[in-house]
Amino acid sequence: MNNFFNDLQGKINQAIDSSPAKDIERNVKAMMTQGFSKLDLVTREEFDIQAQVLAKTRAKLEALESRVAQLEAKLAASESKV
Repeated sequence: MNNFFNDLQGKINQAIDSSPAKDIERNVKAMMTQGFSKLDLVTREEFDIQAQVLAKTRAKLEALESRVAQLEAKLAASESKV
């Protein structure tokens, strides 16, 4: 019985592979690939890496802003004592 279903599945796959629908699918994929290659796109991996770099840069910027605020406060306090 299992062999029957395997044979049936093989014949269905063979019919689909030789059908016009498969040709249309191949043509659409080729057109989409060509269209995407003309666009300035990045991979998901590149996007994720850049998002991580941006997050680290934001964290460093916030730390520097905090440090500058502390130094300005110290400077203002020392100038008011003079």
